Amino acid sequence: MKKFFEHFGRVVLMVKGGIARPENGRVYWLEFMEQCNDIGIRSLPIVLIISLFLGMVLTIQTSYQLISPIIPKSVVAAIVRDSTILELSPTVICVVLAGVVGSKIASELGNMRVSEQIDALEIMGINTKTYLILPKLLAAMIMVPCLIVVSIAISISGGYVAGLFSHILTKQQFISGVTTGFLPFNLLFAMIKAFTFSIIIAIIPSYYGYYVQGGALEIGRASTTSVIVSCVLILFADYGLSILLL
Repeated sequence: MKKFFEHFGRVVLMVKGGIARPENGRVYWLEFMEQCNDIGIRSLPIVLIISLFLGMVLTIQTSYQLISPIIPKSVVAAIVRDSTILELSPTVICVVLAGVVGSKIASELGNMRVSEQIDALEIMGINTKTYLILPKLLAAMIMVPCLIVVSIAISISGGYVAGLFSHILTKQQFISGVTTGFLPFNLLFAMIKAFTFSIIIAIIPSYYGYYVQGGALEIGRASTTSVIVSCVLILFADYGLSILLL
């Protein structure tokens, strides 16, 4: 318990120290755009692939479990839509991003700490917490929800393709199921989850990478630990948000 509060306090102090006015707006803007590219654009291929197969598999498994003449085929599309929006896209994709993006952030900052680059920046009078962490946090808060929106669209499209080519349901049945009974709040809930998870994805790996001590072995351990802690916190936040908002 003592170790938990110690880590929590250091995270709070790190974030507090990182929220400051940039010394050079142009340099920070370039760093912010670079982080948007790393977190958003470079993560897009894996997000597209996972989302496509999530939607396809969900359609096939849902139709397998709902074999009944009483239940209309359009219900399959409705389940795919709600499952994708409420849980699969926000949670699964953010867990994947915690591994892909989080390990990169932790190893990058850890290497800078071990090679004394962070110390050199501090000697030059640069607020390293602001320069190294704030652009990552802002980029994650913008790009992760965008990736989740893309994931939702691709997952539902994948479900449509799987349903059509597997002759599970027709085009009209799928469109009817997707559009009937849609609640806009579900999409808002997904964005709230994506925004919350993006903060975890940016802050936790930054903390473990920024405060790493030792050499290459410790960098690897910090990267692994940051991914594990990020995934656990994402699942915990998922449960908490579901209780509060649903």
